[in-house]
Amino acid sequence: MRSDRVMRRATPPRVYVPTGGRPPKHGGEFVFGQPDTWGQEHAATVTETRLYGKATVRAWDRLHPRLTKRAAWLDHDGELPIIEGTVIRLAVEKLPSGGVNKPVWLWWSGTDATLQDVDRCWQSFLRRFDIEHNFRFWKQTLGWTKPRLRSPEAADRWTWIVIAAHTQLRLARSLAEDLRRPWEKRTGPHRLTPARVRRGFRNLRSACPSPARAPKPARPGPGRPPGSKNSTIATRYDVGRVLATGEPHQRPAHHKKGTKPRRTVTIS
Repeated sequence: MRSDRVMRRATPPRVYVPTGGRPPKHGGEFVFGQPDTWGQEHAATVTETRLYGKATVRAWDRLHPRLTKRAAWLDHDGELPIIEGTVIRLAVEKLPSGGVNKPVWLWWSGTDATLQDVDRCWQSFLRRFDIEHNFRFWKQTLGWTKPRLRSPEAADRWTWIVIAAHTQLRLARSLAEDLRRPWEKRTGPHRLTPARVRRGFRNLRSACPSPARAPKPARPGPGRPPGSKNSTIATRYDVGRVLATGEPHQRPAHHKKGTKPRRTVTIS
């Protein structure tokens, strides 16, 4: 969630007011940018992580947004509902990239969250972040959604091909060079992501030998036998050029590069 959101607390209990008036529908405000409005948290955990250092998590139960008839609720008839949930604030000690470790606000649609539920929510969020980048790499780089296949079976085969390519990139970590961007952190070969492995494959061609082609079926070995000459010239036609008689123009056998054929032609 955005760091400038404002949530509402649970509806306060109804009390008798002699002057009358409509009972309140929403409780006090919970402003993300104002710690004095947070109050006592419902659950709090501290976890040591390898990449982020100490992760401090605080959760507040039964908070809800104040809905208005805009966006998704434009066509809603009747009174807008109150959707209660749990707001989780995740603050880490450091970031792997060295950037500013701003706190992250998460929303869980469940209530009465335990300590195990809070830990599972923020750990699932970090894992989902990696999974979303993985799917983005499949779609934008490996072309998972690029072809327009006509059958579900062909789509399944193409998906398995993309998975195999992704696996090969992970297995080739020790072969690729770490070509990092100016803003990226240099890592060891065993920690390269598939995208950075693919980026380093551009320099492998100069270091690898050229593989031999398969021999032609008409002659033994690759290519023409030593000492033989090609006495026949293949017939070639120029695209879009025809003779005055309507026949396609054919290059003469004595035509050489850099000379123009002495024949009248018309452009169709």
